[in-house]
Amino acid sequence: MQYRPLGKTGASISALGFGAFKIGRNQQIKYSQAYDLPDDTTTESLLNSILDLGINHIDTAPAYGISEERIGRFLSHRRPEFLLSTKIGETFENGQSNYDYSRPSLEASLERSLRRLKTDVLDLVFIHSNGQDQEILHNSAAVDVLHEFKDAGKIRWIGLSGKTVAGATSALDWADVLMVEYHLEDPSHAELIQQAANQGVGILVKKGLASGHLSPTEAISFVLENPAVSNLVVGGLNLAHIQTNWQTAAAVSMRPAA
Repeated sequence: MQYRPLGKTGASISALGFGAFKIGRNQQIKYSQAYDLPDDTTTESLLNSILDLGINHIDTAPAYGISEERIGRFLSHRRPEFLLSTKIGETFENGQSNYDYSRPSLEASLERSLRRLKTDVLDLVFIHSNGQDQEILHNSAAVDVLHEFKDAGKIRWIGLSGKTVAGATSALDWADVLMVEYHLEDPSHAELIQQAANQGVGILVKKGLASGHLSPTEAISFVLENPAVSNLVVGGLNLAHIQTNWQTAAAVSMRPAA
């Protein structure tokens, strides 16, 4: 399986990452089918099996319900084996999603993530945008807080998980890594992805399967055939499906360059 450079961070990241939404939340979802949250035994087995496959990136967020707590509980003993990304700005409690980009909320969120994930350092932290990318970047404390925690050694790399090309473009001035939506039905970030790669900014792709609405084989191939993409984050609860996605990603990586 190919591991790709994560921008100019010096890190290598598996072309396929695991999105940990479904191990922590099943309310207010955009997936095509409803699902039950897995129990602890199933979750522990799934997370460890993902690392055993060779996937070295797990993506979570406070907005993913109990996802962070479960990752900390079941994978903290293997912490050196994988890159861990989480986010600030959105939480999910009592069945409701809430956005808060005030300094006290963001600082508390980061400290809480460190405790829940049972780690001293978060590899990647993204601003979790509500869609108002420019407002958040220019009129909130989010970017400053990320820089402060990075300077304090609590975060290695910082970036934006945004919704707009304009927001991602603005974040190129300070981000180490960006998380963008990019798939067969929405390639609008294609030019930005190349621009980021030219500047040494890593690109993680989210929703590459359009929340489960696209064929995994075609969708994964489309995203990973772009050499400017560092990594595609894909979720799931079925290990067999994850293994198949992993094999698809590996097959793309083995193809000769065009």
